[in-house]
Amino acid sequence: MTLRILHLSDTHLLGDPEARHNGVDTTAALDRVLERAAQVEGIGLVVASGDLSEDGAVAAYEKLRDRLEPFAAERGAATAYVMGNHDLRDGFEQVLGERDGVLEVGGFRVIRLDTAVPGAGYGELFPDQLAWLRAQLATPAPYGTVVVMHHAPVPAWSALLRALELQGAADVLAALSGGDVRVVLSGHYHHSVATWVDGLPVIVAPGVTNTTDALAPGGHERAAAGSGFAVIDLPEAGAPAATFVSVPTGADEWLFDLDPAAVDSIARAYGPHS
Repeated sequence: MTLRILHLSDTHLLGDPEARHNGVDTTAALDRVLERAAQVEGIGLVVASGDLSEDGAVAAYEKLRDRLEPFAAERGAATAYVMGNHDLRDGFEQVLGERDGVLEVGGFRVIRLDTAVPGAGYGELFPDQLAWLRAQLATPAPYGTVVVMHHAPVPAWSALLRALELQGAADVLAALSGGDVRVVLSGHYHHSVATWVDGLPVIVAPGVTNTTDALAPGGHERAAAGSGFAVIDLPEAGAPAATFVSVPTGADEWLFDLDPAAVDSIARAYGPHS
């Protein structure tokens, strides 16, 4: 058996149908992505790895649920949602349920982790969450575990995202490496990443809302129009295979280009403070 996962991230949906995120109609962007993803056969799990809403509105989470749940149901697939730094707990829990959780998909265990820190942009797993994670991983699943968490346990490329990384990544990786984890699925960076760390495959999906320029010069942070998603094939044994799919919008201008001063200001406001 191979579990095929449709991995979406950073939808940044808004409750107000007229609202835009950096000029992007995020609902339309998600619809374009799902139209493209409908061509993928054999999906068994749909993952949405955080920053599901930009404003935390109940209506935004309802938009997501009302699109992803029928899409998954038509394919006999399960769904897994996690919190990102832009998500708000009340709206998420009201519509999508508990923030940390476990589900079973055909012999694979899927663990969802909330790495969001209220009011901040960086991520963290707190001691009680790490203890819960270790307890879950103490008993192996038949085909191992898929972990979904918004903030990736691997370094970012850009200056701003480096300021908003997962804190205590070494402790998180130690907990993950102590079990039967087969792959870690994350978002937050708005561009594709596929790597190995401490023996674990880590796959970061591109953003649905926009695409970060990983090569922005001189401390800038900028993003272009366009969306993407990942398709991961996870066999019963062996390494996962990831395919990244781009979904263009036809626009080619930068949606934003923050200079180093603006990046520093955001990092100071939303990054960790000593």
